[in-house]
Amino acid sequence: MDKERLLHMGYFCQLIAEKAIKVVIADKTGETPPRIHSLTRLAAISVIFDELTEKQIDLLKLLTPLKIEARYPENKEKINAALTKEFCETLLIETEEFLCWIKTKLGK
Repeated sequence: MDKERLLHMGYFCQLIAEKAIKVVIADKTGETPPRIHSLTRLAAISVIFDELTEKQIDLLKLLTPLKIEARYPENKEKINAALTKEFCETLLIETEEFLCWIKTKLGK
């Protein structure tokens, strides 16, 4: 898999996590989520931060820069160096686990 496809895969994992957290914000507060992309900041706003595991926090920290780098590629080389097929496969698995966990918070 080429680096461009891996970068897009990471971008979409970030997007999935971001939108899932924003659903929790809307569900729990009844308000429109803020237009920010920092997943840890969004988690704090959504009141789920204290419930996150260390692994989930690490995932959010890994995913956040992938959104920015995919859209604003000034440091694309740095991100590309870290993206391997194995790394992205792990991101996919952990993102799916995170999405399933978010669904439990919504009672769905």
